[in-house]
Parts: sequence; C-alpha cells; structure tokens
Amino acid sequence: MRIVIAGASGFLGSNLTDELRNRGHQVTRLVRRETSAEDESTWDPYAGTLDRDLVAGADVVVNLAGSPTAGNPHSQKWARELRESRVRTTELLARTIAETGGEPAFLAGNGISWYGDHGDRPLTEASDSRGHGLLTEVTREWQAATTPAVEAGARVCVLRTSPVMDRRSEPLRSLRLLFRAGLGARLGDGGQYMPMISLRDWVGAVAHLAEHDRAEGPFNLCCPEPPTNAEFSRALARAVHRISLPGVPKAALRLGAGRMAPELLNSVNARPAALQESGFAFQDPDVEAILATGLATGMSTAR
Repeated sequence: MRIVIAGASGFLGSNLTDELRNRGHQVTRLVRRETSAEDESTWDPYAGTLDRDLVAGADVVVNLAGSPTAGNPHSQKWARELRESRVRTTELLARTIAETGGEPAFLAGNGISWYGDHGDRPLTEASDSRGHGLLTEVTREWQAATTPAVEAGARVCVLRTSPVMDRRSEPLRSLRLLFRAGLGARLGDGGQYMPMISLRDWVGAVAHLAEHDRAEGPFNLCCPEPPTNAEFSRALARAVHRISLPGVPKAALRLGAGRMAPELLNSVNARPAALQESGFAFQDPDVEAILATGLATGMSTAR
C-alpha cells in the first residue's frame, strides 16, 4: 500500500514508519521543511499547503502530528499550541481527503483522554465523553476535525491512544528515573484507572488498522487489563527494585499540575473492545507485561 504519514519524525511516527516499511508498504513522510527526498513531501498545515495529488494517490493517510503534551500546564501559549497543532493538521488532511471523494483511508491520531473521568466503570468505544479537562476538550475538537473525511465516505479510524510505555520516551522515561531514585509514589489515593499500551502493541495495532480495510470508527489503543495508578506504581517499583512511597496528595497535584491535573487524577477504565473485535491480538495485555517490554533494551516492534 501507499501510505502517507504526518508526524513521522516523532517517536511513535518513526517506529510506525519502520514497521510499515518492514511489512512492504511504501511510506511517504510529510515534513515541515523543504525536501527533495523521494520518501518525503513538504507541507505547512498552518498555511494550508499540501500535495493534493500525493494524498489522492494514497491508500492510507495517518496523522500523528501535534506539539508535545509535556510542557508548562500553566501556560496559555502551550495550551493553544497543544490544541491548534492537532486540530489544524487533522482539518487540512480531512478536507483534502474529502476533495478526493474519500478515496484514502484516514487514521486520525487522538487520545484516550476523550472519555474524561468515569470512575471504575469499564469503557468501550461506545461510552460517552465527560467533563472539561484540557485534554478531554482537545480530543473532542480533534475528533470533530475528521468530519469532512467521514462525510465524504472515507474509512476513518480515530486512534484514541493511551500513554505508550517505553523507556525511550515519555512518560516512562521520566517515571523510570523517578522510581529508580526511590521517589516514586501513587497519585492521590491511587484508585484511578490508568490506561496504557506497550510500543509494540501500539505500532502493531495501527499497522493492523491500516491494513484492515473494514475497520473504521474510534479505537481505544490501550491494554485489555488496565491497572489502577496504585497497581502501576507498585509494579514499576518492583521492576526497578525499589519501594513505592506513600501517595502524593491530590491538593498538591492540582496545584502543581494545573490544568493537567485531571489527566493524573481522572479514572479511565478503557478497554480495546473494537480493536479486539477487529481481530488484533495483544502481546502485552497487562501492566506487568507492558513494563517488562517497555523497560527492556533493544526492544523490537516487529510482530
């Protein structure tokens, strides 16, 4: 297949690109600089600049573009860039796909924060979105930006991605160091569910959706057995041969994390129902397996 990826230079995008090429697909990366490379194409989502013929000739378009979620949660500029970098890229790609008559499939990046706080209630792709946390509101707009492609009849998969746990990237890169220093602790009472996924399962799931021509709609990219924050904290402490400290008070988290506090304290007991129904099989179904894979060195993403 011919696949176009926006955000291919990021951690997830680069690993996905490698996996798709290993599977024999032709991948073209959208880049924000001038290029003459055969496997790259220049675009500017803020100026609306994009090679329409490239998109029209693609079988699948994947959007993983967006500014880092790590930043100053008290900064209006950071929050604005967080939203605009996701919504504008999705809007441009969705409109361009619609102009082709909906020919390419569209795998649109998104986040598991879409659900908001649901306590311990298990959540599938049919569950509703609640609350007004920053990332919850961003993910709603992010998903809404796919509308032109949906209305044009394109096969659209919304990738509701949970934190991808790998020692080379956030959040596990920082958490590993914190827990190894003996400073790791649960957040609040630790009872909140904390969806997550290993890198190899995330890469395998997105490649699976790209190749599965009947898959469409939202997909929860998370492990089948999500841990609570307390369970994750204990598992990570064991994995790095340390003990977990008593919990960080909720008041301190709300003060320090600002508008990102809901992402730390909300409970999202999400399950990958649609993904499993499509035939995808997880290699790392629970927190113990995810950490064993994510903390290993030289991990291969090949399935």
